[in-house]
Amino acid sequence: MALNKNQQLLSKIATNDRHGENSPYFDGWKAYDKNPYHPIDNREGVIQMGLAENQLCFDLIQKWIRGNPKASICTAEGVHEFKNIAIFQDYHGFKEFRQAVANFMGKARGGRVTFDPDRIVMSGGATGANETVMFCLANPGDAFLVPSPCYPAFDRDCGWRTGVQLIPVNCDSSNNFLITKAALEAAYERAQQDNINVKGLILANPSNPLGTVLDRDTLRSLVSFINEKKIHLVSDEIYAASVFSTPSFVSVSEIIEEMECDRDLIHIVYSLSKDMGLPGFRIGIVYSYNDAVVNCGRKMSSFGLVSSQTQHLLASMLSDDEFVDNFLKENSERLAKRHSLFTKGLEKVGITCLKSNAGLFVWMDLRRLLKEQTLESEMTLWRVIINEVKLNVSPGSSFHCSEPGWFRVCFANMDDVTVEVALERIRVFVEKQQVKNVTVEVALERIRVFVEKQQVKSKRKFQSNLKLSFTSRKYDESVMSPHMMSPRSPLVQART
Repeated sequence: MALNKNQQLLSKIATNDRHGENSPYFDGWKAYDKNPYHPIDNREGVIQMGLAENQLCFDLIQKWIRGNPKASICTAEGVHEFKNIAIFQDYHGFKEFRQAVANFMGKARGGRVTFDPDRIVMSGGATGANETVMFCLANPGDAFLVPSPCYPAFDRDCGWRTGVQLIPVNCDSSNNFLITKAALEAAYERAQQDNINVKGLILANPSNPLGTVLDRDTLRSLVSFINEKKIHLVSDEIYAASVFSTPSFVSVSEIIEEMECDRDLIHIVYSLSKDMGLPGFRIGIVYSYNDAVVNCGRKMSSFGLVSSQTQHLLASMLSDDEFVDNFLKENSERLAKRHSLFTKGLEKVGITCLKSNAGLFVWMDLRRLLKEQTLESEMTLWRVIINEVKLNVSPGSSFHCSEPGWFRVCFANMDDVTVEVALERIRVFVEKQQVKNVTVEVALERIRVFVEKQQVKSKRKFQSNLKLSFTSRKYDESVMSPHMMSPRSPLVQART
């Protein structure tokens, strides 16, 4: 009753279900919130492995802050700037901040491309940046293609308030989930047949949840595709500096320098939430090669600005080239070490992951633990992992994965000790599953042997009965045979 009343009193945007809060992706977070793991206070709690957060380099940032007190208006050395920072700021953002972010984006891409600070539009995290782009490019009911598996919150970011549809482009493990032009064409054609207006293609590169990077040929193919269709390409590159081994990351900004295309169709979303581990600072960036999108995005950014205090601090930090260079190098090395620790731990218990070299997570393959290769079986296994193993991992279906049995597991949001606890829980779980499987196999084998014995017995009995029946029949026939009858038999006499 209350729900119906709210639906009458509130707007359709406020009450529609496209936020995704009730999806398994967020249900796992709720399970963690109710019973969070703590190494001392709650050792049996749920370990948060569903949050893609980088906590591996906070010491580097803290060291810089201690050594640069003037960068903060909350210190004796920097408080003299308080008034200038606290008063109203234009929504274009501080010039020094935009310049520093542009430089950082260039360094994160290996210095192979430069970015114009005047094209940087601020927003409240990548969530706000994605929504801003959608508001600029599409009308309610329009659609964007998105290769799947894809980031679950794209549904919320791109569609909840904008009314934009997302159409999955299914990729599968047969080619390691690579995006093919054939799959794009098929999804586009289906949308056309359904009279859906496709306005663009959105993707995450490096991929969330796969932890892979797109190669040059694939990127060129994607740019050719959107250019031919005259639709937009939104490249979410928030993990650009979270690549820790070869192949190196290639940005769409590099590709458009190498080939002819309509640059008005190219847009990049960036953030410092992942690469620097600062999601609480809510720093989102829209970088568009389209002047109209930059202008419209700036006006829309009034609803989700980055605070002037945050801009002031990071303008100073990101302008320190020595710090940035060391941070990017150290971050990559620490991610590589943690990735290796976690994947090798999984390998010891026979669990494999998709080969990856980027991001803060792995794409874990648990297909062999499914009772059946179905979505229902995946969800059953996921509930066991959440409620019994006490690990918040995210099921592949929440990423629109078409194959059951894949799970995203985050590894950079905890310390080494917690990683070991998580791996131990996984080991115990897998061993129990193997014991169950062995028990089932033994039972099945016993049933098979029993059935075979019964079949042998039945066969022998049948053969025995058949032999007896045949012998009896021969006897009856011999008794009744005219050749064996006496000439004086009444039957013989009757015949004669």
